[in-house]
Amino acid sequence: KLYQMKKLFFSTCLVLAVMAGYGQTKTSATATKSNSKAPAVTTPAVPVITDPVMLSIAGEDITRSEFERVFRKNNYKDSATDERSVREYLDLYINYKLKVKEAEAEKMDTSAKFVNELAGYRKQLAQPYLTDKDVSENLLREAYDRLKKDVHASHILLQVKQDALPKDTLLAYNRILKMRDFIVKGGGDFNKVARDSSEDPSAKDNGGDLGFFTGMQMVYPFETAVFGLKDGQISMPVRTRFGYHLIKKIEERAAQGEMHVAHIMAKLPKEPNDSASESAKARINEAYGKLKAGMPWDSVVAAYSDDKASVKRGGELSWFGTGRMVPEFEKASFGLSKDGDYSPPIKTSYGWHIIKRLEKRSVPSFDEKKGELKQAISRDSRSEMGKISMVNKIKSQYKFAEILKNKSSIINILDTNVTNGEWDLNKAEKFNAPLFTLTDSLGKLTTYTQQDFAKYISTHQSKRPGVNPIVIGNQLYDSWITESLLNYEEARLDIRYADFRNLMKEYRDGILLFDLTDDKVWSKAVKDTVGLKEFHDKNKKNYMWGDRVDATVYTFSSAEHAANFRKQMKKGKKSATDIMNEINKTNPANVTMRNGKFSKGDNAIVDKATWVKGLSADIADEGKVVIVSINEVLPAQPKQLDEAKGLITADYQNYLEKTWISELRGKYPVKINEEVLKTIWKK
Repeated sequence: KLYQMKKLFFSTCLVLAVMAGYGQTKTSATATKSNSKAPAVTTPAVPVITDPVMLSIAGEDITRSEFERVFRKNNYKDSATDERSVREYLDLYINYKLKVKEAEAEKMDTSAKFVNELAGYRKQLAQPYLTDKDVSENLLREAYDRLKKDVHASHILLQVKQDALPKDTLLAYNRILKMRDFIVKGGGDFNKVARDSSEDPSAKDNGGDLGFFTGMQMVYPFETAVFGLKDGQISMPVRTRFGYHLIKKIEERAAQGEMHVAHIMAKLPKEPNDSASESAKARINEAYGKLKAGMPWDSVVAAYSDDKASVKRGGELSWFGTGRMVPEFEKASFGLSKDGDYSPPIKTSYGWHIIKRLEKRSVPSFDEKKGELKQAISRDSRSEMGKISMVNKIKSQYKFAEILKNKSSIINILDTNVTNGEWDLNKAEKFNAPLFTLTDSLGKLTTYTQQDFAKYISTHQSKRPGVNPIVIGNQLYDSWITESLLNYEEARLDIRYADFRNLMKEYRDGILLFDLTDDKVWSKAVKDTVGLKEFHDKNKKNYMWGDRVDATVYTFSSAEHAANFRKQMKKGKKSATDIMNEINKTNPANVTMRNGKFSKGDNAIVDKATWVKGLSADIADEGKVVIVSINEVLPAQPKQLDEAKGLITADYQNYLEKTWISELRGKYPVKINEEVLKTIWKK
């Protein structure tokens, strides 16, 4: 709950944005020099006020542009700027800054809790800055463009582990290259080679034929290769995390879109015998006959379908497109010409089906698909492309210089302990030579050493049985460089991007404000039961009940029961409860009752009664008869604390807030430059 409350508070703060950014340059100076042959002559520096101080809070100067930035960012950005709106916002802004000052005075910004929380937010906010936006946008467009096509391809796979030694990788590459030469130059049949040599288990049955598929259904290198081929063309070896592939593109077509169907299924067991197969076939044929005879679809589904998950929905399945269903089911579904049509029985590896077309749609527009594609790409290997591009940009921008001989010397000390995830950092205690350097725009050199890398190994090693230590070392080295470069760039985001700098300050101030306000106002109002009671006692007149009645509402199923009740109540010999029990002997619903205290507007029936002690006249209500017994007319009176605790607590919080703000305004000096302030609405 606290986390959710804090998220809501942040969003409110960022909408109000009563926060300050970093100050900008306030003065500039100009100077001219003569040529080198004559004595230098410099004109006196003349200060030019480009961004005057508009406000000072506890000694902190806030410039006009700084205030305007947060003012324009919010609800005021699209509205006319007038004195009233500026002054209203200024008041909120000052209160905000005073609270932040108080939090700083109490050293809340140095606590471990605050530092860790802010660091977590920084990691989240930094992510968009640490990927190449152009690459990310191109990946989105590329993925969408591929979704507009279906491709039919076959492949041959030779499995190679991602962490295989270079010699093993080369061996597999040369082997699959020979297969390609045999097919392309020697006239070999692609599908026969796939059946004989492919290490994809399904190739024995399908000859490597993958059927039709579309974008985002294959690993990225495979997808990119096949979409780059012409019909009938065979690729060069393609490396994926599974190994090396040869891909033959058979044909390409416009995407057939997506289909929404329902089905009736006669299920086959995993290893069907003749008897089970004939039984399923007879069952589906009987269902088909019922449909032809006019039996409603949902009734046939309920009576015959073995797909229990879809029976409750009339056999309805989720939307699907190319490559999402077994080929026979997909072909039959897309073969239906219009909504409402259903197929004759068709057989798949799962059983027999009758398929009914519900709706068909083409590929959605880019804008409609964009959000879904973003999510899919974030879970796909192609998401690394933006990061890789950013790493390359960082290398170029900061003059990345690598010392490869020192890389080899540190990696060569790794032994089988790193394979078991137990490598000891002490083995590298004498290794401190530079591995790479970065140089920023001011010429400052940052050096990353063998010792830095050794520490990374010790904290990132894991058990990887059978993997060569050198392979592990090289993989960890690449990961270390990537992480180091991204961390280097992240540390400079405040300098490079004003938006990031300002947003980080907003989050920093927001965390401080939330924690301090919770302590001074929100939690205090809840925990301070004595203070809450005193506040209620002093302000009882603000929490008043209006005129009310203590009433009992009797609802009768008939006028006869109502008349019987009224007659016996008038005699006064029995209680209302005893009379109700007698009436309800034949049916407990003959009369029901409800009592309570009612204000005007609480209950429409009670409002219709005359608020005089005693029984009301009969009141008609939706075919029933109602009698209201006014037990007591209650005059206006203060509400008890427990009767309005939520409202009273909220008001007490407002009281604490105002009192606190008053104290802060007395504690910290606030100075407003009225002349500068006026320029905001006079622009």
